[in-house]
Amino acid sequence: MPEVSSPGGPRGPRFRPQVAMRRVCLALTPALVGGVYFFGWRAGALCAWTVLWTSATEYVLARRRGDPLTESALVTGMLLGLSLPPTLPFWMASVAAVVAMSFGKEFFGGFGRNVFNPAMVGRAFVYVCFPIEMTRGFAPAYVSGTGGFAHWGPLRSLAGMDAVSAATPMWVLRDYGWAASLKDLFLGTLGGTFPLQGGGQKVLAAGSIGEVSALLLLLGGAYLLISGTAQWRLLLSSLAGAVLTVVVLRHGFGVRAVPPVAWSLCSGALLYGCLFMVTDPVSAPKDKTTQLIYGAVIGALIVFMRWKAVFAGGVGFAILLGNTVGPTVELAVKSLAKPRKPAGRGPRAAAAASGGAAP
Repeated sequence: MPEVSSPGGPRGPRFRPQVAMRRVCLALTPALVGGVYFFGWRAGALCAWTVLWTSATEYVLARRRGDPLTESALVTGMLLGLSLPPTLPFWMASVAAVVAMSFGKEFFGGFGRNVFNPAMVGRAFVYVCFPIEMTRGFAPAYVSGTGGFAHWGPLRSLAGMDAVSAATPMWVLRDYGWAASLKDLFLGTLGGTFPLQGGGQKVLAAGSIGEVSALLLLLGGAYLLISGTAQWRLLLSSLAGAVLTVVVLRHGFGVRAVPPVAWSLCSGALLYGCLFMVTDPVSAPKDKTTQLIYGAVIGALIVFMRWKAVFAGGVGFAILLGNTVGPTVELAVKSLAKPRKPAGRGPRAAAAASGGAAP
């Protein structure tokens, strides 16, 4: 792609336009607008904040190497921001953004060289460092009228109860045995309360900023596929891996803790991860056969972690594990597919056939 010199002079970083990255940003727009509607303008400001910090981090580190700036920093910032709880403190989002770009991308030499998805690196880091804010910062969505467009932040109280420490649908199903309706998961209208087994009620939270509405995520994913930006093998194999694992565990082994297929697909960050993270062209394998294996493994890991792991989600860690084993699987697949030399073609065989000695 052509590189455009920045006004900062010949020694300053250049800018590399990336049409594909621009399309990803456009595909994320429905989820971003939905995040503002569900949680207020603070959610949009938090995403803009992460974009600012990922861009600034790339500027500083790319300038030291003399590499051009890329639009991938915008994508990383948007993906990261949309994966965060709507009440996360801004300074923690800054930490996530700096770690995402420095250790998830620039540490490997910049764009096109990173092994891991940078946004997931940043999110995993703050998840481990600030577990309370990353697991207790969820809130119910605004579900009527102008929604969050008329508010700065998310709902703080509901029916006289604290709404910020509410549980997301995945946590509620696992810890309380109550399942949100499939309609609410699909549209994103996740709010209100749910009954507790011992009596009383608890507030139902919606989840991270960009994972609330399956409908909005599917709109963005459809654009990625139609425009040819996302690799369909990665998307379909990851979804197929998740579906197959649900069928095997729930219907084959009778594990009722694993929710039905439709509920599993629409809840949590599964769709968000499969549509926008697994299909990352840099961290994903390039070999077609490996792409199918890679996506299926991640989809299966998501369902398995939801069932067995301490945390109810597991999408980010499943993707990072897939990033880890992806290169090894690709090497193994290429090695198996490499044609072997036919026997009797070497210099010794030729010499033996002529009655002479090999050189």
